[in-house]
This record gives sequence, C-alpha cells and structure tokens, in this order.
Amino acid sequence: MTVHGFAFPQGRIEVICGPMFSGKSEELIRRVRRAIIARQRVQVLKPTIDTRYSNSQVVSHSDVRLNASCVATVRDIYTAVHPRTEVVGIDEAQFFDEELVAVCNGLANRGMRVIVAGLDMDYRGVPFAPMPKLLGVAEIVTKIQAVCMECGAPASFSQRIGGTTDTVELGSSERYEARCRRHFEPEEERQMELLRARAEVLRVPNIARD
Repeated sequence: MTVHGFAFPQGRIEVICGPMFSGKSEELIRRVRRAIIARQRVQVLKPTIDTRYSNSQVVSHSDVRLNASCVATVRDIYTAVHPRTEVVGIDEAQFFDEELVAVCNGLANRGMRVIVAGLDMDYRGVPFAPMPKLLGVAEIVTKIQAVCMECGAPASFSQRIGGTTDTVELGSSERYEARCRRHFEPEEERQMELLRARAEVLRVPNIARD
C-alpha cells in the first residue's frame, strides 16, 4: 500500500516498544495527554481485536485509560484520521500487518506526529511484525523494559505461561509474564531441551573408547 503526501518538518514517527507489562500503553497515554494539554488535535486508535479491557479506550495494565477509536485494518487507520489531526496515537501495533509502516510514513509525511506502541517480540522471542520495520523508519525509538517475574531483573521478553501456541493470543497476567533473558523459556527451546535430555538418556556408550 502506497500513501502519498507532502513532507513537513514537524511530521515524525515515534515508536514505544518492549515486552508485556513494561508500560508501553501508559507511555503512549502520557505523550498523548501532553499533546492534549498543548491544545493539539489528537486522535487515538487501537485494533478491534484488542478487547481485553475496553472497546472504546486504550487501557494500560495499571488501569490508566484514554478514549480511543477501534479500527479493524490498517487501511481503516488512514481513512479514520482527519486531515487536520496533528497527533495520532496507535496502540497495540503488533496486531496490524506490515502495511502499517506505509500508513505511518504517509501520516508523518502529511505533517502529523505519529506515536506507535507495541510489542517488539512475540512469546517465542521472535520480532513481531510490523514492529521491526517501524523501528527502522522511526525518528524516535523508546524501548522500555519490564521487571522479570522470576528474579526482579530488567525484563525484555514476554513469557507465555498458558493458552495455545498461536502467535497472536490476547491475555494479561493469567497468560503472560515478563522475563529476563536468563529466565525466558520459549516453547521451541523447551522442546529442544527435552530432545537433548532424551538423546542423552538413550545414548549408547562407545565401549571401544571407554
């Protein structure tokens, strides 16, 4: 999807990323509220799929709230934004497809400040599309860490502790925990550990060598 527009110096993309429970949505809300105090024209959008706390608000895990409009697809974002809007906030960006990059670029080229918040990695520790490309084109990137639920160290990973193996699965503390690198256990790694343990148990000694 190609979005055309004239470039303005005040237009820019800001990305807020990190694991679950790191305060991404709260930071998005903080920046948007400062823009509202400055009497700028603001719109906040979130994906329709995110129904965990509210259908009409961006809500942080600490229950900080801000009114928002739900959009089903990336194309809906571009059509939903009013031409006179100055600041656009987009929460849970990882739930959109990679066309989000073109849309954010298009809005920034129209002179808008685009603030995007989302998970940079999924529960497997794999970069979560479209976040990597957004990080690449953004003028400002803020990576926030959470607190590891195992040891209290800075955490950059989202550990799934329940549910299915689907890449996209809504949930909060009942299904996810923040983990540091030491205590992060992606599903694939657990399976590899089991296979290595099984291979060790079944290993036939080399009698000639022993």
